[in-house]
Amino acid sequence: MSADLISYRDATPADGPVLGGIARATFIDTFGSLYALADLATFLEQGSDAAYAAELADPAIQVRFALTGGAPIGFCKISPLKLPAPAPAPGAMELRQLYIYRPWHGLKIADVLTDWAKAQARARGATELWLSVFTENHRARRFYARHGFAEVAPYHFMVGNHADEDILCRAML
Repeated sequence: MSADLISYRDATPADGPVLGGIARATFIDTFGSLYALADLATFLEQGSDAAYAAELADPAIQVRFALTGGAPIGFCKISPLKLPAPAPAPGAMELRQLYIYRPWHGLKIADVLTDWAKAQARARGATELWLSVFTENHRARRFYARHGFAEVAPYHFMVGNHADEDILCRAML
């Protein structure tokens, strides 16, 4: 598939079920085998369609979809910083999720969405953008490094009662 067959649009509150579906499916596909079923189920319940719809109704949260043939195949979400970043700049933003279905990896969709996230954060006056990435997700770590994210500090990302070893990363805008 060619990258020129990909389009992009901003999410609306009505997209909660679409957003939730992509988030859950891509998380399970990428990380599901790492967790006990109870921990995974608890985590996925927190990302219900209603929870995603509520996020989309919050003007502080922005989501951009990637689509092919009109069907969403991935998304990027930014918000004000919620991660426990050490000494963040005032107004720092967070790239909270960047998920793309596996068949569309390698088409530069993640690059486009990351550039969008940085541009949106800059437009809001942020001077830095934070995220967390799983230590064992080497592909994502290389990707974020290419986009100017420096690894700053360890972080425990909870999936149910399981604490993943993540790394907090910051890109200066």
